[in-house]
Amino acid sequence: MKSVFLALIIALFLKLFCFDFIITQGHSMEPAINDGAVLVVNRARYGLQVPIINKYIIRWGEPKAGEVVVFYTPSRELAVKRCTASGKDGSFFAEGDNSIASYDSRSYGPVNAGSVIGKVLGY
Repeated sequence: MKSVFLALIIALFLKLFCFDFIITQGHSMEPAINDGAVLVVNRARYGLQVPIINKYIIRWGEPKAGEVVVFYTPSRELAVKRCTASGKDGSFFAEGDNSIASYDSRSYGPVNAGSVIGKVLGY
């Protein structure tokens, strides 16, 4: 029984602090990421976050141009976009690969790096 409990604690720790899985909705990242794709997200890529509220305790990086990241938009919707430019003020510009079907920084402006959940590792 101790082994099962320990395994659950380790799995919960990894999900909350290290890695997460997200299923995409929409066509804004096509052709790179299709609607319904399962993404592996590195939650610890840019820093250590408090689970649930997703606030950074410690930051050791910010998204760089070309990286695909998961973040909350200004309207608190979860988004998957490509970082196209980093600002010096802790913000970045995010765009979908499919510019026709993407609601992104061209509409709501720069994204605060503090709203990033993590970097997409695979899809």
